[in-house]
Amino acid sequence: MKSSRLVSILLLLQTRGRMTAAQLAAELDVSVRTVYRDIDALHASGVPLYGDAGHSGGYQLLAGYRTRLTGLSAGEAEALFLSGIPGPAAELGLGSALAAAQLKLRAALPAELRDQADRMRSRFHLDAPGWYAPDEKVPYLSAVADAVWNSRVLHIRYRRWKEPTDVDRRLEPYGLVLKAGRWYVVAGPGPRTYRVDQILDVVSTDGDFGGPPDGFDLDSYWQQHQADFHARLYTDNALVRLSPGAAARLKDPAGTRDPDGWIRALLPIESIDHAQREFLALGAEIEVLGPPELRARMAETAAALAATYAPT
Repeated sequence: MKSSRLVSILLLLQTRGRMTAAQLAAELDVSVRTVYRDIDALHASGVPLYGDAGHSGGYQLLAGYRTRLTGLSAGEAEALFLSGIPGPAAELGLGSALAAAQLKLRAALPAELRDQADRMRSRFHLDAPGWYAPDEKVPYLSAVADAVWNSRVLHIRYRRWKEPTDVDRRLEPYGLVLKAGRWYVVAGPGPRTYRVDQILDVVSTDGDFGGPPDGFDLDSYWQQHQADFHARLYTDNALVRLSPGAAARLKDPAGTRDPDGWIRALLPIESIDHAQREFLALGAEIEVLGPPELRARMAETAAALAATYAPT
């Protein structure tokens, strides 16, 4: 809706300062021409904003102007309460701050929105770690978080999977990521990714490194990091036949259906050893067609199991 878009333009200019029409259009997912029309409408309503032409130009609110148009819709209020995750906030030392912020936000909401937000919070609970995941201690998370907030260099003792396992590292921490209940710190130079629970000791912190480099975006980096990780992880494929039940357990992989109802599919695998362990869990509901080495391994294991359980 246009009125909502006008408020969004005001809040963007208030929080970010000068922005070009192209930047506003990208944020609002509209055309530049639409932004021009909205700016004209704001001018006509008396909002004190001005624009400068040129390469470094853009729109900006008059210094000191602040809009009071900060009302929330029902969906926005529900989303804000749903986004408050008490577990991770507490791990970062922000548990009491989150509780206080939610209390203030709830008190400021109209009664109708307050009831909807309370209902949303009472009906949804986010528990990020998977089942059977150990409750890992992260003793240096607060120190890493403090270095992230203040752009301070960290000198750490770190445990990695290859030899030598324990190494010293100098980090310029750009940001923290919580993935499946596990904390990671993205740090320069590089940048590179480190598991916070593998930090054995924070030896020292020293000067300000000036923050992440210009143009660094934590969300974009993490998306690319995950894509690269999966590309490195799955280095081969296995051709298999799956029963309908096994296909459902594997979330219906793309493939063709044979006359007997089984699914013929190509599945990415990490290694022959890993695939053998994973596929054996499906028992007789999977037939491995290739690669030949994996099929031979499965046949050998099946024969050994048959011999073990043969009647005596």
